Amino acid sequence: MPCGALSISNHGGVVIWRSADAPLCFRSAHAPRARHPHDRFRDRLAVFLPDGHVLLTMPDIFAALPLFPIVLTLKVAGAATLTALGLGIAAARLQARRRSAVSRILDAVCTLPMVLPPTVLGYYLILLVGRRGVLGPWLARWGIELMFSWQGAVVAATVVIFPLVYKSARAGLESVDEHLEQAARTLGASEAKIFFLVSLPLAWRGIMAGSMLAFARGMGEFGATLMIAGNIPGRTQTLSLAIYDAFQAGNDAEALGLVILTSTLCLAILVSADFLLGGCRRRRP
Repeated sequence: MPCGALSISNHGGVVIWRSADAPLCFRSAHAPRARHPHDRFRDRLAVFLPDGHVLLTMPDIFAALPLFPIVLTLKVAGAATLTALGLGIAAARLQARRRSAVSRILDAVCTLPMVLPPTVLGYYLILLVGRRGVLGPWLARWGIELMFSWQGAVVAATVVIFPLVYKSARAGLESVDEHLEQAARTLGASEAKIFFLVSLPLAWRGIMAGSMLAFARGMGEFGATLMIAGNIPGRTQTLSLAIYDAFQAGNDAEALGLVILTSTLCLAILVSADFLLGGCRRRRP
């Protein structure tokens, strides 16, 4: 089949064509191609031109990936996850096992970033911490500049992933047996001791799983980060922004490498989170 058609076929390997006018054709080099002179690429995924010539191999693609967006994404996602973890656990502690009307409203507010479009969250953050925002002048007096900085990207990612940590932490704390907490109270333990020595250790699996999901979500944050931190190469460009830039510029090799790297990292995180939640335990007889 010609590379101008959009299809996926298997001839001892996988062939992927983007569109009729795509400049590149992605094909697994596992397929036997006796007439092709580049036999050394047989066992590696390669990028082929429509005429069948090898343009780039996957090792070439990964070797050419920009390092800064990868490092910045891990730093932003890590800092945002730690911040959201502290805030989420505190909010979950206050909201756990409460069913009043005020508690329901606060729960909805804490969950709101999960359903709002990221651009809406970004606009709210601009109104809050922008140069002319509510907190902007106060932050400026302290020399804190969040707009078009990686710290602003951390703030944006924290707001986006906060509901994931909050919901998992609240569910984990509410799953703790109340009789254990009551027993600690009868022994004279303070509420702080009960929380840190009884409730939190018993809820750690759910909290850690939610934190790992939040980290994966933070790695893929795009809209709010773009509005707050911008897309400045070498300064605020994260993985998702770098993928968008590479695709817009027609740099399919770089975009493909970044996409595969991001997908692999997120898949590893999801599998680890599932393991923490007990998804990999043996089935009960």
